[in-house]
Amino acid sequence: MKSYMAKTAEVDRKWYVIDASNQTLGRLCSEVASILRGKHKATYTPHVDTGDFVIIINAGKIKLTGDKLNQKMYRYHTGYPGGLKEMDYRTLLQKKPEKAIEAAVKGMLPHNRLGRKIIKKLKVYRGSEHPHQAQKPEVRELRG
Repeated sequence: MKSYMAKTAEVDRKWYVIDASNQTLGRLCSEVASILRGKHKATYTPHVDTGDFVIIINAGKIKLTGDKLNQKMYRYHTGYPGGLKEMDYRTLLQKKPEKAIEAAVKGMLPHNRLGRKIIKKLKVYRGSEHPHQAQKPEVRELRG
């Protein structure tokens, strides 16, 4: 019996809307990373992008457990000497809650050119409105 290998041209992609209000950051992002990667499909192939598009709404209402709001740090580097910038997640969730979700999902994807292609299928919005109504996205409930 031969193994099935998906081809990029054969993949049919769906659009899903996920409401992030009162969801835990890590649990939400691991589920989203799995959908983006295509692991929920029977045609999953590790070296091919078989995943679907994901729209996350209400990113500003995400929650973190424990004292992560004060202790967990978001870090990035500007590229210049001494350019390490950091802020705690309380500040990040007030200023750019989309960035917190994008960074968490990106860390759960492969760190190669396939991962850079997959992350482009994630759309995150602070409020409950999004401009992707023409794609007819399905509402997806998360496990747990």
